Amino acid sequence: MSTCSTGPDFSTGFPAFISAGDILTDLVRGAAPEGSAHTGAPGTDSSWRAHPGGAGWNVARAVARLGLPTACAGSLGTDNFSDELWNASVAAGLDMRFMQRVERAPLLAIVHQTHPPAYYFIGDNSADLAFDPAKLPEGWRRHAKWAHFGCISLVRQPLGETLATLAAELRAQGVKISFDPNYRNLMAHGYEPILRRMAALADLIKVSDEDLRMLFADKSEPDAIAAVRALNPAATLLVTRGAQHATLYVGDEVIDATPPRVQVADTVGAGDASIGGLLFSLMSTPQRTWRQHLAFALAAGAAACRRAGAHSPTLDEVVALLED
Repeated sequence: MSTCSTGPDFSTGFPAFISAGDILTDLVRGAAPEGSAHTGAPGTDSSWRAHPGGAGWNVARAVARLGLPTACAGSLGTDNFSDELWNASVAAGLDMRFMQRVERAPLLAIVHQTHPPAYYFIGDNSADLAFDPAKLPEGWRRHAKWAHFGCISLVRQPLGETLATLAAELRAQGVKISFDPNYRNLMAHGYEPILRRMAALADLIKVSDEDLRMLFADKSEPDAIAAVRALNPAATLLVTRGAQHATLYVGDEVIDATPPRVQVADTVGAGDASIGGLLFSLMSTPQRTWRQHLAFALAAGAAACRRAGAHSPTLDEVVALLED
């Protein structure tokens, strides 16, 4: 018997925002249940806890929770981990017509140490690699305004080529493209060609200071930023630095802002919430200034840090931080 929910009814139209990227399960060693007070030293707890996740999925949830019709386009298996991802997607209000099911094993991120993070992926020939854009509902592209891509989905073949081709097709049809490299260890070798390819397509690029250090290990931060901007001078670039100031580069304009100060429970997914917040602001309130868009993005990221796990804040949570 299936344990999957059916999802909301999107029969009246298609979403304006689609995130096509990582959908996976984080299997975390020593992860206490949300809300519990685990006091053991990092790495001393031999228990494991599964968390639905993936950067692309987190961004989709962030935009949906803020209030825009959203889809996460990808492929899941038919196992218990995939069922949990499906049900969590339904609970987030995602358009489930964009999520496919295939008889393959799930993609897992095995996080065997959290301080500092140490992880690896299990997913040879797994379900995510079977995603087929041709099987998405007819007519969806005419309604799309923005599409988001990034992280390990772009280096896992044949999925990476599938997504890069889709991004190029959407860009040619007038859809705006958002790109977040979101560095993971799978990108350590041979990532530069896809970085260049996706950056060239992007209207918006988001990188963290950590991404810059890993992608451009031989460069200072200013030089790394210049290298990213050189890939596509016309793209807007958002650089985040955790609790420190973030910078938005729009043409010749450089805008700095600091995230709201909050009591941090967890920083997991904060970057995904930030780019989701920026995309939501651009789509829902285009008349805002770039400084206002940046403030909204940083408030969304800060609000995500108030709850354990990859929390997707509501619009009320974000607005409350902006008002403070």
